[in-house]
Amino acid sequence: MFYTDEDLRSEELFLKLTKTSEAQPEKGWVPAYYFDICLPDGTRAGKCDLRVGHNDNTCIGGNIGYEVDEKHRGHHYAAKACELLFSLARKHDMGYVIISCAPENGASARTCELAGAHFVETAPIPETNDMYRCGKRLENIYRFDL
Repeated sequence: MFYTDEDLRSEELFLKLTKTSEAQPEKGWVPAYYFDICLPDGTRAGKCDLRVGHNDNTCIGGNIGYEVDEKHRGHHYAAKACELLFSLARKHDMGYVIISCAPENGASARTCELAGAHFVETAPIPETNDMYRCGKRLENIYRFDL
């Protein structure tokens, strides 16, 4: 069951649902939401997603992904979007969410910290994971308890 985006807003931004995706167990994919991160006037500042549930893929790739458009960086919009996604994850009784990033991605690590997640470990990416096939070998894992 997917929820609407009507309560995913703060004074500084709102999340506009662009699509949802059902689970694809054969690929190891859980259900997912995809959003535009929007400023109060509707300007798109980036995008984010929430992958609902936990499995081997989300343990490495995370439950939350985000990307802020270059001209909107520096305002902590990704961390603020994570806070809104946490409320949606609570509706799904997830218990916790994982956010991961490449060890060299200091900006994403800072986003995790600003969102209140705590560092768990730097984990090797399994050879069976799509990220490994794309050339990634390590991922920093952060956890936020809901």
